[in-house]
Amino acid sequence: MNKIKENISLKPYNTFGVEAKTRYFVEIHSTEELKQQLEYFRKEHPSLPLLLLGGGSNILLTKDFEGLTLKLNLKGLSEARTTDNTVLITAQAGENWHEFVLHCIEKNYGGLENLALIPGNVGTSPMQNIGAYGVEIKDVMHSCKALNLETLEIETFTNAQCQFGYRDSFFKQKGKGKYIITEVTFCLTTKNHKIQTEYGAIRHELEQMKITSPSIQDIAKAVIKIRESKLPNPLLIGNAGSFFKNPTVSQAFFKNLQHLHPNIPHYPTGEQIKIPAGWLIEQCGWKGRQIGNVAAHPLQALVLTNATGKASGQEVYDYSSEIIQSVHEKFGIELEREVNIL
Repeated sequence: MNKIKENISLKPYNTFGVEAKTRYFVEIHSTEELKQQLEYFRKEHPSLPLLLLGGGSNILLTKDFEGLTLKLNLKGLSEARTTDNTVLITAQAGENWHEFVLHCIEKNYGGLENLALIPGNVGTSPMQNIGAYGVEIKDVMHSCKALNLETLEIETFTNAQCQFGYRDSFFKQKGKGKYIITEVTFCLTTKNHKIQTEYGAIRHELEQMKITSPSIQDIAKAVIKIRESKLPNPLLIGNAGSFFKNPTVSQAFFKNLQHLHPNIPHYPTGEQIKIPAGWLIEQCGWKGRQIGNVAAHPLQALVLTNATGKASGQEVYDYSSEIIQSVHEKFGIELEREVNIL
């Protein structure tokens, strides 16, 4: 069992690259070690809070953390063929998401190709119900296992039990702070893949590549090219990907909005209309705008960056608050942060 360290900087463990310290810190490499550390910590420090870190790509640290930070490094892949056209592939929570997607594509397992190059680790994918270009985790996840923090027992959650919503799940609602996801199992196709090209950006990129009947490999290449062209690499400039959720509004509200802004982009989602948050932010003049150490990326206003490398988490938070206020004043829409705030 690894020794718990004290007063450790979390700057290397969050993709925003902001400075914050944790009172206690330990890296975890197995579920047994996870249970042992939690038992020990609960006994020695029963009143202190817990912070879980995977890839650190969906968190904004606005202050020091006076508790125990667990860095989950659970690794490993396994698979089991279920039918002639499907395979169940399980990834431990600490596996890098993009590397896992590439592994599946290399084996010609279909379903994850639209989710290529999303930052973070596998363990957080069900929590956020991550999604991109018409595909979400709920479409491909079979089940996941999670440690119950009260009983220290591993429980299995089916897709339905995860209660997925847009960038939402049971683990962000009723189960928040009660479970640690340890592994995720996906049901992928081995042939007869369902190719998703409904988003214009993918269709345009495929046209540029002169591909008319795309494979899952082609879709992944197109998605990676799109994301690399407009999203900053966290290794080069601190960011957490999309900072805000794309808002959804009623059809009646949207009709009024469209009357005032005829060119507003939108996507029907059932009885509601989804509007790209990046477009709303750009219309308010934030794209590429820098205040102090923080900026909205010049190619994608939805991404907030630690522009100078010297930003504090509070600076990023305050910048995002100004965006929320200006979008609300101009469009009457309240943007919601997708990134978890500490």
